[in-house]
Amino acid sequence: MRIVIADDAVLLREGLIRLLTERGHQVAAAVGDGDALVQAVVTHRPDVSIVDVRMPPSHTDEGLRAAVQARALVPATPILVLSQYVEVSYADDLLATGAGVGYLLKDRVAAIGEFLDALDRVAAGGTVLDPEVITQLFARRRRDDPLRDLTPREREVLGLMAEGHSNTAIARTLVVTDGAVEKHVRNIFTKLDLPPDVEQHRRVRAVLAYLRG
Repeated sequence: MRIVIADDAVLLREGLIRLLTERGHQVAAAVGDGDALVQAVVTHRPDVSIVDVRMPPSHTDEGLRAAVQARALVPATPILVLSQYVEVSYADDLLATGAGVGYLLKDRVAAIGEFLDALDRVAAGGTVLDPEVITQLFARRRRDDPLRDLTPREREVLGLMAEGHSNTAIARTLVVTDGAVEKHVRNIFTKLDLPPDVEQHRRVRAVLAYLRG
């Protein structure tokens, strides 16, 4: 894969470059601010970009805003955002741009296999959420939860969807058949009032409902 890296922390940036090149990937550009990220994505059209949320000058959400801008200029360009802390609103903003996005805590990079798997899923157009984000989402549930009509199993399936797993991977995790998972997914779409829509990816819209619940 051709990859763009955007992180102002030199050690992490160089570490990612080494890790990815050792695994046979090509790092097309490695930059340290949001403007440079946007330019790199427009210029190189990478298979996926790895972006730190907080970059100069204010170290708040420049990376996230640059990622959203890059996807506006190069539609559907895959973006995996890394963050030091859980910010559910960041994940919400990123997912609103469509499929092919991910939001992970930086700690996940240390689990190399899981990190590379998440990167592959995002590059393939999947959606990946850090498990810690999902944990915090459950803690924020309200009475007007749009997911209130889902069964416990359907919520479990939706949670795994939010982590970016395919139906086959979900079936393997829950030790059920692919057909059972497909039925749960159909029920989720029906209960969340998500009919077939050529304009928006229903799995992403379901995850957005999960985030906003």
